[in-house]
Amino acid sequence: MNNRDWLVGEDGNCNRCKSAREWDLLKSEYRLHRFLTEIEDVLNEGFEKGLTEVDFLPDLRRLVRQLITNSYWLRTQVPEPCTKTGTSIIMLYDELGFPLTVQTETVLPGRGSPIHNHGTWGIVAVLKGQQKNVFWQRQPSADFPGNIEKVGEQILTEGEIISFTSDAIHHIEAVGEEPSLTFNLYGETNASKRFQFDVESRLAKPF
Repeated sequence: MNNRDWLVGEDGNCNRCKSAREWDLLKSEYRLHRFLTEIEDVLNEGFEKGLTEVDFLPDLRRLVRQLITNSYWLRTQVPEPCTKTGTSIIMLYDELGFPLTVQTETVLPGRGSPIHNHGTWGIVAVLKGQQKNVFWQRQPSADFPGNIEKVGEQILTEGEIISFTSDAIHHIEAVGEEPSLTFNLYGETNASKRFQFDVESRLAKPF
């Protein structure tokens, strides 16, 4: 299992980050409620200190790796893939007013997502299978403010964690012979800043 960590920002570059060693993260008990509390603690402290997403994402990636290292049950939370869309999710925690999205997602081989940003920070850990991420950067013009250009791509395998800033643009595709299974954690989405991009029309529209 791979343990590489990645960060993608507005420029579309996928940068390798320092990863926590799994043996430093081992705990006799580490449950979802503790994980969510520690995530909130990091975010609240970051807000109080005026930190940017790039500043606090390393701590969040470490907590996500700690969760997937100690909580095998995550790999049993496998959504039944929708044959129409090729994807499906299970919400792992849902509370009125809770600002985070916590879920597992299955994607069938050859299926994926449209080109989009998230309008918030995000962290995705690959639990099974492989996912190809393709990264894009805005290249607006007077006529086409939604124009984007491809920057690069990265295939992620089991154990890898990728994080995104709010303005990072990408799309994903499950590759290989089996569906991909990921654990996804997102912050509170700013709907006015979340877009889906069309390369041919060079337009961006609300996601």
